[in-house]
Amino acid sequence: MRRLVEQDQVACLVSNLGTPTNSAILRYTNQRKVPNLFPSTGADKWSNYREYPWTIGFPPSYRIEAQIYARYMLEVNRAARIAILYQNDDFGRDYVNGVRDVLGERFDQVVKLATYESTDPTIDSQLIGLQATGADALVLAVTAKFGSQAIRKLHDIQWRPTTCIHYGANSVGVVLQPAGLEKAIGLTTAAYMKDPTDPEWAEDPGMKEWRGFMVRYMPEGDLTDANYVYGYSVARLMHHVLQHCGQDFSRENIMRQAASLQDVELPTMLPGIRLNSSPTNYRPIRQMQLQRWTGRLYERFGPLVEGAIV
Repeated sequence: MRRLVEQDQVACLVSNLGTPTNSAILRYTNQRKVPNLFPSTGADKWSNYREYPWTIGFPPSYRIEAQIYARYMLEVNRAARIAILYQNDDFGRDYVNGVRDVLGERFDQVVKLATYESTDPTIDSQLIGLQATGADALVLAVTAKFGSQAIRKLHDIQWRPTTCIHYGANSVGVVLQPAGLEKAIGLTTAAYMKDPTDPEWAEDPGMKEWRGFMVRYMPEGDLTDANYVYGYSVARLMHHVLQHCGQDFSRENIMRQAASLQDVELPTMLPGIRLNSSPTNYRPIRQMQLQRWTGRLYERFGPLVEGAIV
């Protein structure tokens, strides 16, 4: 990163991947006043405009996502006993904080926790331990590899809690197919992008635009992999920011435009989702919709929902 900033003198950074990697450069890029735009991670810290005004998020905050899951679980069962399996880092801890936001003082009474390290070979023992607690609801704050493992293991041990999985680990092509589509039936997740495997979007103009891009520039790409939709979405947003820079591509103006989004609609977002930002709002996407895997596709249900801003 020092080489990019100090030698190459890049104007800005776009869509850097990962919570730990972006955390490692957070202070440096802000001290150097280099825009770090739309990191590919929903860690809630990217919304901290007071301490880190040169870093702005893109995907919905993990903390907000966890709030949505907790409220849903309590709607299903007011007396739900919730288990959370989470990665032992800032990514995972955002989910603990989001569930705590909803439960408040009840958190310690009704929530059981288990962690895993990103280097762990499996999460089997953690799931078996959580099953033994008697929990009837489960939040999987996991990455794609462990998402597939969790789906298989839950099926193998015949544990059927109300299960919500992190939106970054819900891809049909990357997570569900390797695990077994039938093993994921009933799995609930939150969405803000259109699912490339959903036939509802077969004739959708926005997704036809995305597929046309893929055919032209990435014909080898897997059209069932939602990560391609994600990358295209961020690129379209960055294009919007640069267009609004006019002829001023200074770091200051690039950051100013990224923090001035007004009802931006991207062709790959779910209907009704608009991106907004301001100098005091670094969470451009706040709305999501719950969806449940049927064995063939994700079936969306309920209205767009929004987490409480903390």
